[in-house]
Amino acid sequence: MGLLSGGLDSMLAGAVLRAQDIEVTCICFVTPFYGAARAREAAAQLDLPLKVVDLFEKFQPLLYEPPHGFGKGHNPCIDCHTLMIREAGVVMAAEGFDFVFTGEVLGQRPMSQNRGSLNLVARESGLAELLLRPLSAKLLQPTRPELEGWVNRERLLNFSGRGRKRQIALAAAYGISRYPAPAGGCLLTDPGFAWRIKELLRHQGRASRRDLELLKWGRHFRLPGGAKAVVGRTERDNEAIFGLKAPGDHCLNVENVPGPLVLVPGAATEVDLQGAAGLAAAYSDAPLGAAVQVSVEEGGAIRVLNLEAPPKDLFKDLLI
Repeated sequence: MGLLSGGLDSMLAGAVLRAQDIEVTCICFVTPFYGAARAREAAAQLDLPLKVVDLFEKFQPLLYEPPHGFGKGHNPCIDCHTLMIREAGVVMAAEGFDFVFTGEVLGQRPMSQNRGSLNLVARESGLAELLLRPLSAKLLQPTRPELEGWVNRERLLNFSGRGRKRQIALAAAYGISRYPAPAGGCLLTDPGFAWRIKELLRHQGRASRRDLELLKWGRHFRLPGGAKAVVGRTERDNEAIFGLKAPGDHCLNVENVPGPLVLVPGAATEVDLQGAAGLAAAYSDAPLGAAVQVSVEEGGAIRVLNLEAPPKDLFKDLLI
């Protein structure tokens, strides 16, 4: 059972084991911060079966107080890796697999893939004896699959560090031609997204899945009364934001003029709704100072606010 992110290293780990005639099945975990698209593409290219498991409910507590802290963004990498491997172990035991493997490379990531972190994750996941890292196995202590002869340790690898030349050469040898660039696939490592989630948690302490999905779309503003306004940038943004609307939210549009959908999640003061209406007008195609009507919808009831289209700069200090 192998953890497959869809990156080159996880693909190679599966290929290395399959080359030993080991039956390989992959598993990919998903949350609002990383999905399964790359893993599905990688599994299809390798012709390997793939299980996709939603991890959000068990991952959610790590957004608040991860035991081993955050990286540079809002990424609890060590605890996230531990959780994934632990959950892969649950599937392993339930479905009759013999061990779990990952594509981790010793020293590739300074926080989560140094020797101490790899040992920590193995130990705290409860799978220390049954966790194999094929790409760096010769640099690590042998695990049970190697000691028992399930896997030929001599045919495993000794990759280390951040270089990619050996991986690229190995990919060519295995006929792996399509793989993503070595960028983080987790939104929690993105500085802009990390800032948004930190700001959200400062204001409300906890976040629902819907709250987190909204962070991916549009411009976000914190209004003076404490409410948030999410302003679509594009038609795709508008559609996604509308799809995330919940009961009790306010939805605003400028009437008869192309412009953004503005969503104010949850309760809002009248002052904040006036501010959200100003945002809708400012980011619409209405000329500066033009008289506009902004519809405000809540729970099926619609009312109209009349105002003049303000300059966007009026809201720059509210932008998250």
